[in-house]
Amino acid sequence: MRAAARREEIGERSVAKGTLPRIWLFASPYRRSILVFLLLTVISAVIGVLTPLLAGRVVDAVIGAAKLSSAAPAVRAVLVLAAAIAGLAVLDAGVGLATRWLSARIGEGLILDLRRAVFSHVQRMPVAFFTRTRTGALVSRLNNDVIGAQAAITDTLSSLVSNVIQLVLALAVMIGLAWQVTLVALVLVPVFLLPARRMGGTIAGLQREAANLNAGMTTQMTERFSAPGATLVKLFGRPAGERAEFGSRAARVRDIGVRTAMVSRVFLTSLSLLSALAQALVYGLGGYLAVTGRIAPGTVVTLALLLSRLYGPLTQLSNARVNVMSALVSFERVFEVLDLRPMITERPAAVALPDGPVSVRLRDVHFGYPSATEVSLASLEDVATLDSRGGEEVLHGIDLEVPAGSVVALVGSSGAGKSTLAGLVPRLYDVRSGAVELSGVDVRDLTFDAIRGAVGVVTQDGHLFHDTIRANLRYARPEATDADLVEAMRRARLGELLDSMPDGLDTVVGERGYRLSGGERQRLTIARLLLARPAVVVLDEATAHLDSESEAAVQEALTEALHGRTALVIAHRLSTVRHADLIAVVEHGRIVERGTHQELLAAEGRYADLYRRQFGNRLVGDLVEPAA
Repeated sequence: MRAAARREEIGERSVAKGTLPRIWLFASPYRRSILVFLLLTVISAVIGVLTPLLAGRVVDAVIGAAKLSSAAPAVRAVLVLAAAIAGLAVLDAGVGLATRWLSARIGEGLILDLRRAVFSHVQRMPVAFFTRTRTGALVSRLNNDVIGAQAAITDTLSSLVSNVIQLVLALAVMIGLAWQVTLVALVLVPVFLLPARRMGGTIAGLQREAANLNAGMTTQMTERFSAPGATLVKLFGRPAGERAEFGSRAARVRDIGVRTAMVSRVFLTSLSLLSALAQALVYGLGGYLAVTGRIAPGTVVTLALLLSRLYGPLTQLSNARVNVMSALVSFERVFEVLDLRPMITERPAAVALPDGPVSVRLRDVHFGYPSATEVSLASLEDVATLDSRGGEEVLHGIDLEVPAGSVVALVGSSGAGKSTLAGLVPRLYDVRSGAVELSGVDVRDLTFDAIRGAVGVVTQDGHLFHDTIRANLRYARPEATDADLVEAMRRARLGELLDSMPDGLDTVVGERGYRLSGGERQRLTIARLLLARPAVVVLDEATAHLDSESEAAVQEALTEALHGRTALVIAHRLSTVRHADLIAVVEHGRIVERGTHQELLAAEGRYADLYRRQFGNRLVGDLVEPAA
């Protein structure tokens, strides 16, 4: 049902207004090459019609030689015609090579441009986009749809031009040679076109269903073959279920492949049969006309050879609409990603950050996460329609100041809005109203480089790429020397670990850093932050998932990272923020309390309640001892 609906959609849909001019604009760097490519295609089509004409002349010369007293003129004529046929063959081979070179150059160049455009655009999309879309669907856009779009320029366009020219030339020549034979040959055209159109649509629909299934398998493999995904599958005992789901998709792709092969074979067999029948008609009627002296014998041979130039293009053109629509659908799927507007953009008059220490200020901040319709596409989420829910306000009038060089902690229940607040400082999201300021400048007025250079973030699950320690560290500062990297690792309390690694900085950490322990991963992300040297540090539950020993090592590294910097620290473990200059308690998107550790304990409010839940009820000064 899904495949049938998809075929119906492709068959009935029209090209979006402006798609064709946009394709031509996108291909503008290759316009000259495309025009030369089309010219060579025309030359090849003309050669394809000239060769049968010369072959017919050869037959006439051979038969005519019997009527001459001397065979010398006929021999010369045959040799000249044979040389002409050979010359055309050589020319056609050269044109074919040049056409293929241009096709590859244009096609691969277009693939490069499209992939760069899509990759660059996706990189500019907000974090909300990535929390909703399927990774496999994005990969499919960069691979399958980009290649399908490239086919629109190099394959579909050249095929259309070549087939139209061959068809017109062949038909004109055949009519000029023997209109009676041409008329008989055209009788079989409807028998040719109707099955071709139907089978072409069937094959196109099967191929699209296979592409959708392959995208689904790519998504499943991307998620399940990652370390967290594989761990989840093993922990919940779902390998058999995963195998069954993947196997079902793969089996459907196999079935589609078998059906496509058989439909194609039936079509080609029918094509060969009808072509043979048409040739029989041409030889029958043409032979009769030649015997009765109405046409030359060589004309019969020419007509028979031209049949392939007639029926082949007719077959191709019968599926032209399906082929063109399939190619244009690929372009439109690429364009719909490119048309998604990034929510976070740099203003034209964006400024750099003023020199000196950097403070952070949140002024009457109101914020709600964007809905799916604002940041995503239904096709990237594998849903029929996007979820229109969302957009509810989650932060309500937040006012908070973090003076330069001070440490401010955010605490509160899970889901209170702490991490949301932290995401606003590096401008991962934009506020709905109010402002987030660095040194008195709204982050929306700053350049991206200024924000990235000023703000460093360490999350509870610091991400590392499947690469070497050196490459992961230099992601923060590409120009850093090996000495800088080693120094950063030692300051992050990773000196002993580095010394114990045989490959040192060339050690591969594995996907997401899973070859390291949790504490080692966190300290490596801290080393990366130390290399970046940001003026503002945001710590979002940096020790949340660590054991006591790892937490102690990470805390030492964090003390080094925070020295002399402005810091916004989010923590559930209140023992890690007792010495903050200010602690703000966030609940339901509002700051309900603020003060120092001692002041908040003395206030006997929400902070004191959270503290007692973690450490028991006995307070000793500003310390808490666990209850017996």
